[in-house]
Amino acid sequence: MAQNVNKKILLHACCAICSAHPIEMLKNSGYELIVYFYNPNIFPIEEYERRLEAQKILCAHEGVELIVGEYEPEVYFEHVRGFEDCPEKGARCELCFKLRLENTARKARALGIDTFTTSIVISPHKNYATLTKIGEEIAEARGLNYLAVDFKKKDGFLKTNKISRELGLYRQNYCGCKFSIAKT
Repeated sequence: MAQNVNKKILLHACCAICSAHPIEMLKNSGYELIVYFYNPNIFPIEEYERRLEAQKILCAHEGVELIVGEYEPEVYFEHVRGFEDCPEKGARCELCFKLRLENTARKARALGIDTFTTSIVISPHKNYATLTKIGEEIAEARGLNYLAVDFKKKDGFLKTNKISRELGLYRQNYCGCKFSIAKT
C-alpha cells in the first residue's frame, strides 16, 4: 500500500478482532484514520455491547478516533426481510454488507472524507471480491473512493488475532446476526 500522508479514510469496523490489523496497516501507510462502528446486524444487544466495548479498547490503544453509529436492529431486519433462511455467505450476507457499507459511505460524505473501506474483508469467512464489488459500487454512486485492500494478505488474519490476544479483546464465536447463531 502506497504512503498516503494526511489522507483521511473512514474504516468501517465490524469488530475489534477484525479491525486490529487494518487499523495498524492503514496508520502505517500514512492515513489519517477514523474508525466507524456501524453494525445493526449484531444480535443480541449484549453481544453488540461486548463488541463495541472491545472496539473502544482497541481504538484507545491505537490512538484513533472512533465514531459509533446508531444501533438499529430493526433497520437490519427490514433490510434482510425475505432472506432470513438464506445460508451464510449468501444473499442475506450481501444485503447486510450493502447496508453497512452504504451507511459508512453516507458517514464518510457527512464527515467530508472521500475514501472508505471495511475490516470485514479480513475474515477468512468473507468473500473479498464480493465485498470489493459492493464497496466500489456504493463509492461510485456517491462520488467517493473505496479502498480495496485484502487485509488477509501477508498473514493479516494471523496478525489481527495476535494483536487482539495481546490486548485481551473479546472474541466472538459467530458472525453476529441472529441467523448465524444457529450455525455455530
